[in-house]
Amino acid sequence: MKKKRRISIRIDMTPMVDIAFLLLIFYMSTTQFKPPETKAVKLPSSHSQISLPDKDIINVTVTKDDSIFVDYIVKKMVNIDGNDVSMPTRIYDEASTVDVASKINAARIRNPRAFLVIKADKESSYGTLEGIMKTMQEQNLSRFQIVTNVERDI
Repeated sequence: MKKKRRISIRIDMTPMVDIAFLLLIFYMSTTQFKPPETKAVKLPSSHSQISLPDKDIINVTVTKDDSIFVDYIVKKMVNIDGNDVSMPTRIYDEASTVDVASKINAARIRNPRAFLVIKADKESSYGTLEGIMKTMQEQNLSRFQIVTNVERDI
């Protein structure tokens, strides 16, 4: 009896590699990266690991020289070729401890679901942050989060 000759099986991987690279290019081109920080802030460290939402955030930034900035993103209607298009626009306001609550209220009117985040430099004075929190408390803005760097135990 004659043995059957085995036919080797060969799978062409070229189409699969093409699809993998097309998906890679698609995801790289459609990914939205985090916008760059407008002011450099060295955050204090803590052990808390609560994550922040990706959108609908009102940032209150306190720099090391105790300057206060309020920034948030709003959607503005822009007319392009006769069509109204909603475009996200970053609003960036400088504030003081007295008028920071009014700036936050203005941002909340534009986006009532926005989450309030305070980023204070670790070299800024405690009095500035305390003044911001007192002003916010007087305006019944008691829900906010202070951003810190997470300490790693080695």
